[in-house]
Formats: sequence, structure tokens, C-alpha cells
Amino acid sequence: MAGYVIVNDEVTDETVFAEFRSRVAATVEAHGGRYLVRGGAAELVDGDWEPGRVVVIEFDSVEQAKGWLTSPEYTEIKEIRMRSARASVVIVEGV
Repeated sequence: MAGYVIVNDEVTDETVFAEFRSRVAATVEAHGGRYLVRGGAAELVDGDWEPGRVVVIEFDSVEQAKGWLTSPEYTEIKEIRMRSARASVVIVEGV
């Protein structure tokens, strides 16, 4: 069953975040993930959520998604994201 990582970022330092953005895709790909959404335009159509930079990454399983989030490759650059954005990150099990 697929696993999805969904991220909502509020970028606070675009210059620093650019370094994270340039390095993260290689870590996703190395762990078998693929981007479905990567910061495209978002339009609120119902409710009161104010999405920032939304990212959706698909993995073959929840375990694979968790493996990427705890991998040394991602952990090395996570601190860059934490310095340059506020983020909410969830893993969702697919159908």
C-alpha cells in the first residue's frame, strides 16, 4: 500500500531554503519516492486552511516514506529546512 508524505511549508528565508530545495530531490529519488506536487499554486476552495508551499511525495509504502524521513541523507539537510521554513509534515497511508 502506497505511503504519501504531505508537507505544508511556510518559507521564512527564501535564500537558505533554495539550498534545501536544490538538494532534497536527490534524497527523495534515492529512497524510491516521486513528487506528485512540489510547490505549485494552491487555491482554497472550502474551509479556512491557508496553504503555503505544499508538497506531496509518493512512496511504495508508509515504511519507505518513514525510511526516507529518517535517512542520513535527509537528516543531513533537514536542519536547512528548519532554519528557513516552518513546516507541517504528515505521512498518509494510501488506498
